[in-house]
Amino acid sequence: MASITSILLSILGSVAQSLINFLIPPPPTNICGSEGGPPITAKRIQLKDGRYLAYAEYGVNKAHAKFNIIFCHGFTGTRLDTFNASQDLMEELGVYIVGFDRAGYGESDPDPNRSVQSTALDIEELADALGCGPKFYLIGHSIGGHAVWGAIKYIPDRIAAAVLTAPVINYRWPRFPKKLSREVYRKQQLGDQWSLRIAYYMPSILHWWSEQSWLPTSTAIKGTTPRSNKADAEITKSKLDDGSFEKRIYRASQQGKYESFYREMKVMFGKWEFDPMDLTEPPFPVHIFQGAEDGLVPVTLQRYLTDQLSWINYHELSGTGHNFNAVPGLGNEVLKTLLGEASN
Repeated sequence: MASITSILLSILGSVAQSLINFLIPPPPTNICGSEGGPPITAKRIQLKDGRYLAYAEYGVNKAHAKFNIIFCHGFTGTRLDTFNASQDLMEELGVYIVGFDRAGYGESDPDPNRSVQSTALDIEELADALGCGPKFYLIGHSIGGHAVWGAIKYIPDRIAAAVLTAPVINYRWPRFPKKLSREVYRKQQLGDQWSLRIAYYMPSILHWWSEQSWLPTSTAIKGTTPRSNKADAEITKSKLDDGSFEKRIYRASQQGKYESFYREMKVMFGKWEFDPMDLTEPPFPVHIFQGAEDGLVPVTLQRYLTDQLSWINYHELSGTGHNFNAVPGLGNEVLKTLLGEASN
């Protein structure tokens, strides 16, 4: 009887999904390089499935590098983002950094099958195409942290060390105590609560929901998330006032918000293939840097997560918010921590 019920529910779910897609179809994608689409200006590699991944390089010339690092940008970011380590330090240590547009962002082709696993595999292909060696270093900032969790799960033999800076969490990871996650969840802005709820329970209508001005929607896309940290608040206001935030949003989502922001939200806040708190200790060091005054990522949940994973090296920074580039010298500290004894 149970199996029959499961089959019926599966059929009903498929029918409902088809009906939703018919009634509320995703908007058309404006692919880079297509007729009428944005121009291709970035360096790109072609992946095994035919998609193109755009990237940008920093630090020393790869031919002279001692350390190869792949950087995973935040929610409204692109390949042009990196963490604020000094050029002098990168040259001293021999550091080559490559940032890339995740699928659907910037000038990277969309991936209709995006997942935590697919992002990790994209990183592996990028590293191989650029000759980053059998092992490379990995940094994920904010929502880019999901790529690091994916790498720990799916390609651990390729990673030399990893750092997550202010990594976004999923309130519905199963091992979070429901009382704790519910308490923190309800402190978020109403629009964020609803966006995350839709991303988890009704991902097929997230694009429609997010485009309705009369519905509560994500403050991250609008740049209106309250910032308890003074430096974060000042930087956010400045970017909104001078128009640079709007330009950043356009650059990241020029192929369509559906393929960039909304797919990302469905991956990050939807149903994961695994719970990070179930991961076994990888054969390399992993560090998390978390601001104690982060207005986007609840520090209480980050503390709980790292308490469950004794192998995580947790660095909580007092007086620090979500924008790590606002903290003088922090980029150099993150870089030295990532490379550890290997840089000595």
